[in-house]
Amino acid sequence: MTDVAPPLKYVWYGDDFTGASDTLATFASAGLRALLCLGTPAAGRLEAIGPLDALGIAGAARTMSSDEMVAELEPVGRYAAAMCVPLLHYKCCSTFDSSPDIGSLGAAMRILKPHMPNRLLAVVGGQPGLERYCAFGNLFAGAGQGSDVFRLDRHPTMSRHPSTPMGEADLRLHLRAQGVEHVALIGWRQLGSAADRELDSLIDDESEGAVLFDVLDDSHLARIGELIWRRALREPLLAVGASSVAQATIAHWRRIGWAPETGRETPIKPATGPVFTLVGSQSPVSRRQAEAALGADGGLYEGVRLDPADAGDVLDVETHAATCAHLLSQGRSVLAFKGPVADGGPSRIEMARACGRLLQRVLERAPAVRRVGIAGGDTSSLSIEALNVWALSSVGTLSSGVSLTRAHADDPRLDGLELMLKGGQMGPVDVFTRLVRGTG
Repeated sequence: MTDVAPPLKYVWYGDDFTGASDTLATFASAGLRALLCLGTPAAGRLEAIGPLDALGIAGAARTMSSDEMVAELEPVGRYAAAMCVPLLHYKCCSTFDSSPDIGSLGAAMRILKPHMPNRLLAVVGGQPGLERYCAFGNLFAGAGQGSDVFRLDRHPTMSRHPSTPMGEADLRLHLRAQGVEHVALIGWRQLGSAADRELDSLIDDESEGAVLFDVLDDSHLARIGELIWRRALREPLLAVGASSVAQATIAHWRRIGWAPETGRETPIKPATGPVFTLVGSQSPVSRRQAEAALGADGGLYEGVRLDPADAGDVLDVETHAATCAHLLSQGRSVLAFKGPVADGGPSRIEMARACGRLLQRVLERAPAVRRVGIAGGDTSSLSIEALNVWALSSVGTLSSGVSLTRAHADDPRLDGLELMLKGGQMGPVDVFTRLVRGTG
C-alpha cells in the first residue's frame, strides 16, 4: 500500500444520468474535485479543467440490452485501465432495478471485470442516506420522505417498475439470475464485530465471484470503504453499487488524509429567470412533487400536460414546444408533465426520447432559460443525450439524492446551463419549488 495519492483516484460510470450526477454531488460536497463527462473524455478536454480526484462517465446502460452494453461499456473499461485508476465504480440505481435483458448488472460485471484485475468484485448493497438498507443480503427501500421502508419485492413502486420490476429482494439471487454464478455475503454482523484480519480472510476465501456487503448505517460504509480501498491500491478493482460506494471510499480517504475532514454544502441560489421542468417519471413521488409545485403559492409554475399523440410522432413535439416556449418567453416558469401512457401506447423509451426532442426544441426557442429540471431516470439520460453537452460539474444539492449541475458545452447557449437530473423516487415533495426558489 502507498501513502501517495494517485493523480486520478476514482472513475465511475453511471448507468443513468440521474445516478451519475448524484455521485458527482457526493464528491463535490465532500470538497473533492470531480467532473462528470458524457462519454469517455478526450485528453484535451480535461486539460482546461485541471487535476481531478474523481471522474465520472454518464451513460444510459440501464435502458440497454446486454449486447448494446458491450459497445457502451468496453470503452469505459479501457479508459479506466489506461488511466491506471485504483477503483472503477459501476454506479447503478440504489434499488438495483435491472433484469437479465435490460440494464443487466451481471452483463456490466462481465464486460468491465477483465479491465480491473483485482480478484475482488465488490457489491455495496445499501445507501442509508436514501433509506436503502441491505440486511442478510436483502434490499429494503423507503418510498419517499417519511414513508415506511419495504422489502424490495414488496415495494409499492419498484416491485411494479414498468421495465424492470423487482420481484426478488435477495441481491444474491437477483445477480445470479443475471449470470453472476457465485455471490458471497459479508453480513452486517461481521462488519460490526469481525477484526480486519478476519474480514480479509473471508473476502479472500470468497473473492472468486462477487462479494456483496450488507449496509445498515454509515459505520458499515466506512468499514467497507477501508476494505475496498486497501485492496484497490494493490490492484485495480471493480465495485458495483449506488453512490454509497463513493461515500464509503470518501470516508476512508478522510481517515488517511486524502479528503477534507468536512465537506462543503453551497446553498442553491434562486433562479435568475424562468425555469423549465420536464417530468417524465410516472412514480407517485414525482406526481406528488409536480402537484405541490403547480399548487404552490404565487403561481410558481404554469403546467403543460404532455399526452401521447394520436398518430405520427409519440408526442406532438412542435406544438408542445411552442406552448412551453411562449410561456417561458413571458417570464413564466413551466412544468411539463407526462400524462399516463395507456396499454398499447408508446413505450417508456419512446416517450423518454420524445421528451429529449422536446427539451431540445424548447431551449432553442426560449434562450432565456438558464435552469432546467428533469425528473425520471430514462427521461434524464435520453434528454441530456439530445443536447450537445460534453460534461457536467456540480453546483450543489437540492436535497439528498437530488443535485444541481452546470453544463459544459461548445454551444454558448448551452454552456453554463444549470440542470437538475432527478430519479423518479428521489427528493422531498417541494423539490421543484426549491429548483425555482433555491435553498439559501
